[in-house]
Amino acid sequence: MTEAEEYLVDWPAFFATRQELGADFIRILGYFREDGTKSVAAIEAAMRARDAAGLVLPAHTLKGEARQFGAEPLSDIAEAIETIARRCVETHEDPGEVIEHVVKLRPMFEATLAAFERECNPLVERKPGFGRKVEANNQGFGRI
Repeated sequence: MTEAEEYLVDWPAFFATRQELGADFIRILGYFREDGTKSVAAIEAAMRARDAAGLVLPAHTLKGEARQFGAEPLSDIAEAIETIARRCVETHEDPGEVIEHVVKLRPMFEATLAAFERECNPLVERKPGFGRKVEANNQGFGRI
C-alpha cells in the first residue's frame, strides 16, 4: 500500500465493513462506485448552477457512504460541502465558498476508488504475508 492509500482509507474500518458485509461486499462497493459517481457529478452541476440546495443531498449521501468504507478524507470533504451548503440555504447566501472543496472532490473520489480497486482486485500482486520465500537455485528444476 502506498503512503497516499494509507491516508485515503482507514483500512481497519474498510476491512471491518468487508467482513461484516461478507459475500455482499463487492456488490455494495459497486453501488458506492455508482452512487458516488452520480453524487460527485450532481455536486459539480449544482456548483456550476450556484445552487446551494442542490449541493446538500448528494454531499450528504457521499459523506455517509464514504464513511461506511473508511474513506474518511473523502467523507470529510463531502461533509464540508454539505455543512456550507446547508448554511447557505438557511441564510440565502451564494455557495461560492464551497468551490475549494468541490475542486478537491473528484480527484479524491477517484483516488479512493483506485485504492479500493487495488485492495479488492485478486490479480494485484501482494507482498508475501505468510509462508516462506522460495529461493532460486542454480541446480535446475527438480534437482536436490
